[in-house]
Amino acid sequence: MRSHPLSSTTPISRIPTNVGPPPPPSNLHSTPAQRIRIPSHVYRHPSAILLELCTSMKELNQFLPLIIKNGLYSEHLFQTKVVSLFCKFGSLHDAARVFEPIEDKIDELYHTMLKGYARNSSLDDAVSFFCRMRYDGVRPVVYNFTYLLKVCGDDKDLRRGKEIHCQLILNGLASNVFAMTGVVNMYAKCRLIEEAYKMFDRMPERDLVCWNTIVSGYAQNGFERSALELVLRMQEEGKRLDSITIVSILPAVAGIGSLRIGRSVHAYSIRAGFESFVNVSTALVDMYSKCGSVGTGRLIFDRMIGKTVVSWNSMIDGYVQNGDPGEAMKIFQRMLDEQVEMTNVTIMGALHACADLGDLERGRFVHKLLDQLELESDVSVMNSLISMYSKCKKVDIAAEIFQNLRHKTLVSWNAMILGYAQNGRVNEALDYFCKMHLQNIKPDSFTMVSVIPALAELSVLPQAKWIHGHVMRTCLAKNVFVATALVDMYAKCGAVHTARKLFDMMDERHVTTWNAMIDGYGTHGLGKAALELFEKMKKEVIRPNEVTFLCVLSACSHSGLVEEGYHYFGSMKKDYGLEPAMDHYGAMVDLLGRANRLNEAWDFIQKMPIEPQISIFGAMLGACRIHKNVELGEKAANRIFELDPDDGGYHVLLANIYATASMWDKVAKVRTTMEKKGIQKSPGWSVVELKNEVHTFYSGTTNHPQAKRIYAFLETLGDRIKVAGYVPDTNSVHDVEDVVKEQLLNSHSEKLAIAFALLNTSPGTTIHLRKNLRVCGDCHNATKYISLVTKREIIVRDMRRFHHFKDGACSCGDYW
Repeated sequence: MRSHPLSSTTPISRIPTNVGPPPPPSNLHSTPAQRIRIPSHVYRHPSAILLELCTSMKELNQFLPLIIKNGLYSEHLFQTKVVSLFCKFGSLHDAARVFEPIEDKIDELYHTMLKGYARNSSLDDAVSFFCRMRYDGVRPVVYNFTYLLKVCGDDKDLRRGKEIHCQLILNGLASNVFAMTGVVNMYAKCRLIEEAYKMFDRMPERDLVCWNTIVSGYAQNGFERSALELVLRMQEEGKRLDSITIVSILPAVAGIGSLRIGRSVHAYSIRAGFESFVNVSTALVDMYSKCGSVGTGRLIFDRMIGKTVVSWNSMIDGYVQNGDPGEAMKIFQRMLDEQVEMTNVTIMGALHACADLGDLERGRFVHKLLDQLELESDVSVMNSLISMYSKCKKVDIAAEIFQNLRHKTLVSWNAMILGYAQNGRVNEALDYFCKMHLQNIKPDSFTMVSVIPALAELSVLPQAKWIHGHVMRTCLAKNVFVATALVDMYAKCGAVHTARKLFDMMDERHVTTWNAMIDGYGTHGLGKAALELFEKMKKEVIRPNEVTFLCVLSACSHSGLVEEGYHYFGSMKKDYGLEPAMDHYGAMVDLLGRANRLNEAWDFIQKMPIEPQISIFGAMLGACRIHKNVELGEKAANRIFELDPDDGGYHVLLANIYATASMWDKVAKVRTTMEKKGIQKSPGWSVVELKNEVHTFYSGTTNHPQAKRIYAFLETLGDRIKVAGYVPDTNSVHDVEDVVKEQLLNSHSEKLAIAFALLNTSPGTTIHLRKNLRVCGDCHNATKYISLVTKREIIVRDMRRFHHFKDGACSCGDYW
């Protein structure tokens, strides 16, 4: 029996040299039939035929006694075939039990065993066995190297891959097409596409497999256009594209989103007779879906005969990516009905669809299904499950799954941070980000794009600067999506000019970057600056999308630019072919309503080509509240209550309209209705940051440690601003004495927060404030006077926009 004293850590370059010189290249292609004479009766024996037809471990275990009984177990053919089948069925242990006792092992037995190690064990084990082969004097064949190179590529193990490449050269295979194709594939999978191309380019001759490998390498490494150029070069050199070429090039077409090229490739597939191939049809489904033509993908899918699970997965993913999760779930249900065996990719697609639908019930069903499929150890599936529960507003369940996850990846952390951020749990999102940092987990661009919007919602400038510094230290500032998130964050933290500086410094801008900056200007009341930036955008290569126009219309609304708003609303369809959605119509109603063109706004609603939803009437009701129009306010409220009778915010708006008109009986009626239905008014709160601590104030707060000091200060401050000209607006308060009315106004959350900030910051410090509701008229007026008498700049972000108070004036020009 041959000995094998080599360990799994033995470098290939240190294989013993006393095994003799490597065989001549011609021997590296030899086959068992050429090197070993097998008696004809062995080939013809029924046991040999049974082994050829064997399809499972169960069958193999039934055939083995027959082979032994007929005295064929010692035949090299049967030994090699049995080892091969054990390896094929994933039982390397049983293969080794057959292999090891054989005293006179033939080379083919070693080659078969190596193939088994490459397919079923670790790279270290496969390399160790290769070293043993060489030590035992077995001459390697070309396939030995290609098996090992494939494992190196799959494991992204570049060091081992280079070692095997060197051994391949030492064994005279540097010009072998099959071997060098394996080298090209290894370098491509290790993301060294330039090195892969060097190997490809040096090959004296190249077959179709080699061309397909380099094309696929470029496509998988994100060089889609280079992959397409190589296909053209293939054809110029007389190579005819086969089905594998088509399957390799279609992901590249999908990557660049070129429907025109995709159709050309599809036409070629039909002419070449490839459309009936399941792998080609599946790739076409994927390509059409990713190019925005999911309907065409569905037609191909429905015509497919013999769909694989990959075909089903592609269709589910196509619908999800194209914003139709409902149809994705119908395909998933069909898979269940037709009892198609599902994979982890199927489950992830279904979870994504449930997340987008916000369908918790079906999400829980898919959760049970993944438990039945024993996929709870698949971290990618569990990450999708975390995202699903987060999007279905069950972030605590998501957190529990995350805590129980054994092998957390960066994607797991990102999903949890994003989940908290999406659910308004900003502090928890930041806590998880800090825990990541403490565990030395390096954030990526997705981490930052998740945590930065959370900080933006908090609207605390010092923390915004802190995360910006972190981005700089992790070298992610050049990432276009991270930079866009920073632009948006600074705008939402009241530092719109800093946002513009970052915007101007960016080398690359995405459409979302322009949208963030335009929206930033709009929410700060800088409508003309927003429109100037939009006009600049139109001259660039970036094409405006639906969100861009929504930002533009919102900017017009905040600045009272009615005619400009009309112009851009019409331009959407006329110049860009974009159909206005419900949000665009809502923005137009808001624009007209704020400008006190209420009858025009109502007529606009009546002429809408789509059925108005609650947001449309909500904008109308808000405008009626501003301009004290009871008649139209009642009409809008009635339509709202037909659509959603239990929304407390709209009941409060209607009550405020009645209160402003001194219609106290109707105010009482609205409040009685709210009490009967158990409808709660959302409590108003304001937050202010001081020394890295966020302080939250509710209207009438008395439990703050400085409450007595705050209220006493407000008394004095109230006297000072009255001397300066402030007159309290008590119209919205009734049934109490005037003194009490003023006391109630003085306890509004924003006034408490401003008083706290004034007491705890040095003179001249700008005060930043965040409020969850619209600033009321009295607080807006009072804050103007406070900025005047205290010589402070006060920046307030309410639920709709920013107010910059300075020297007795507000940036909104009292237009909000």
